[in-house]
Amino acid sequence: MTLFFKFIHSFLVVTTCWLAPAVNAADVYPSAPVKIVVAYAAGGGTDSIARVIAQSLSLRIGQPVIVENRPGAGGSLGTAAGAAAPADGYNFVLGSNGTMVLNPLLYPTIKYQVERDFVAVSGITSIPYLIASNPMLDATDIKSLVSLGKKQKLTFASPGNGTTNHLVGVLLESMSKVDMLHVPYRGASHAMNDVVAGQVNFLSGDLSTLMPMVNAGKLRPLAVTGLQRVSSLPNVQTVAESGFPGFEVTGWFGLFAPKGTSSLHTEKIAQEIAQVLKEPKVTQRLKDLGGSPLSLTSDQLKDLVKSETQKWRKVVIDNRITADALQ
Repeated sequence: MTLFFKFIHSFLVVTTCWLAPAVNAADVYPSAPVKIVVAYAAGGGTDSIARVIAQSLSLRIGQPVIVENRPGAGGSLGTAAGAAAPADGYNFVLGSNGTMVLNPLLYPTIKYQVERDFVAVSGITSIPYLIASNPMLDATDIKSLVSLGKKQKLTFASPGNGTTNHLVGVLLESMSKVDMLHVPYRGASHAMNDVVAGQVNFLSGDLSTLMPMVNAGKLRPLAVTGLQRVSSLPNVQTVAESGFPGFEVTGWFGLFAPKGTSSLHTEKIAQEIAQVLKEPKVTQRLKDLGGSPLSLTSDQLKDLVKSETQKWRKVVIDNRITADALQ
């Protein structure tokens, strides 16, 4: 070997050895903290779900998983910020039926479009709603509630126009053919307090919010809105089995990434979340929050968004639903 070729050979060996650690480091994902944007304030139900997942996910991937709260405009501000984040595999958004389905239907001027701006990653959890009434109301289940509604005008409360709680009442009204009066409030606690006080007949809400009042005897559970009964209220029927087949309303949450995020990264995170959702402590914590694991693949979550959008678009149009101004 000539001196020149010996030099070239030595140069290539040294260069290859020098580059190898860098290439290997680049192949390791994740190699930095991962961020999940939550479009609601810290301390709420959505935030609690994110932190349950983040804690276990961090242990599995060996990197911190940071929950960043970006509240405002009914979840639209944080979701838009997540859509605009770098698509580098380190930015994710905890989306929900509210931010990924209802907001785009009710607020056409929001600064994101789900199909254009996001990649579905993984399902997280689903939470059925509970329909509950003032205990003095002459109704013990949905059948008797509907029967009562044919005799007198019923009122139902919600945290505001266009919320999922509002749409639960609208769907029940539509399927039962009973005219009801919607009473919107600025927040779930105000709505619940007036039902407890007997100012409004009934409302719907997530289990974690309503169960303390149910346990205290200040609210009477009438039905759950999912397709299955819940373990905390085994004797309370679903709306579907109470004579309204096809009635299903659940609050669901899933992880999304900015459009353009590498499938290698989203698939890695999806695989790890699938394992996280099998952990008994995670399952129990989600149960404490009123939910159950929602093990959906990327394609299944994408299909869920599409089917939910079709379902609620019809309800919104048929009932001419308008929403409160975003704040």
